Amino acid sequence: MSDSWSQRAAAYRDSPAHREGPDLDLIVEWADGATTALDVATGGGHVARRLREAGLQVVTTDAAPGMQPDVVSRAEDLPFADGSFDLVVSRLGAHHYDDAQAAVAEMARVATDRVIVVDNLFGDEALEEAERVRDPSHVQSYSEDEWRTMLEASGLEVAELQISDYPVELEPWLDRAACVGDDAERVRTLAADRIADGWITLDRMAVKAVKR
Repeated sequence: MSDSWSQRAAAYRDSPAHREGPDLDLIVEWADGATTALDVATGGGHVARRLREAGLQVVTTDAAPGMQPDVVSRAEDLPFADGSFDLVVSRLGAHHYDDAQAAVAEMARVATDRVIVVDNLFGDEALEEAERVRDPSHVQSYSEDEWRTMLEASGLEVAELQISDYPVELEPWLDRAACVGDDAERVRTLAADRIADGWITLDRMAVKAVKR
């Protein structure tokens, strides 16, 4: 997965769907009071950029060297001591994790205060298949209940949770994953009920969880 993600790095740095969004504003709001943060699966670096602009000291990790993180690391194996950061954030990476529960446990371990996760929620099996066809590195999206279970199993308590519709421009979404031809048509068919006027609407969750 790392090699393919390294090849996509520029696209994710430039992507308006990743560079912008109300969820980034919410992350900054929920980071209030923290001075240090870890950005897990940083991708294009947009969380780190916004938190640094807010005055936090931020370390970034990513499994793909081409994303140019401060530390190359899987989310499931964070190379930091317990309680190294006030805040740990994961935005739009969790559906790619091989073991989301292990990753959440690691994020909780290295956080002293809170963990923030933003990710697309499970919609239905057709959408999951569309995600896998579009991007074979997609592992699974999870439901709100599954997220609550993973967070609580890691010693975290949900403090705030928001779910919203999140429209993404369809063709750039396909292009970022190099999904073309028959595969792209298959995605359009599988996700037809979510596509209108050149946009696909996904369900996005943002959750702030605090250490017990």
